[in-house]
Amino acid sequence: MGKLAQKRLIRKLDLELFLSRIKPHPSPQASLEQYTVSEPVAATMLYLAAYTHNDVIGKTVLDLGCGTGRLALGASFLGAQLVVGIDIDKAAVKVASENVKKAGLKANTQWVVGDINAISGRFDAVLQNPPFGVQRRAADRKFLEKALEVGRTVYSLHKHPRTDKHLIKRLKANAGRLLQVSPSPFIKKFVENHNGTVEAVYAVLMTIPRMFSFHKRTKHDFVVDLYLIRRND
Repeated sequence: MGKLAQKRLIRKLDLELFLSRIKPHPSPQASLEQYTVSEPVAATMLYLAAYTHNDVIGKTVLDLGCGTGRLALGASFLGAQLVVGIDIDKAAVKVASENVKKAGLKANTQWVVGDINAISGRFDAVLQNPPFGVQRRAADRKFLEKALEVGRTVYSLHKHPRTDKHLIKRLKANAGRLLQVSPSPFIKKFVENHNGTVEAVYAVLMTIPRMFSFHKRTKHDFVVDLYLIRRND
């Protein structure tokens, strides 16, 4: 399936449909902030990486904190040469392994159970939906640091620095369009201190269903920022 993807443009709707078939985590943990990235947001990230910046097709891709493999499998589906996904949660990686077999993409996809510090080497692109730091402050910094260590280009999701109802309305009114915003000064400085440059930041609308007992609504809309980061070589 990955080889076929390299020969033709995959429609974004077809990519979202593929992503929707990926089985989620059966028992996510709030302490690990195991929120599955939504199909529209995952498709937006993958489309930007694959078709705007040519960082997926025929390239080596790493998914840090891969969960059940949504970003990793999306990259494989689009035609990545090699995809590696790593997660500390053994149960999540087990589901990811089941998902890759079901999708028929086992040949160019590898899974690792362990802390992200176990990863070394070099990758053309890193895709990640790290913990936002709601449960553990600055939890995303570790992922950014590792991504910049091993990746040439990094696509990383982070919580928008504030609740912005006006921005949510704009994103709903312009569904499917990328809305560029300013980076968080802290993240920008952190990236620069780790040999990287924030090339662009896009606000995207994330919707998650009620997953944990402390969630009060059946679904929750909030803004996440998609960072496009280049390592300085």
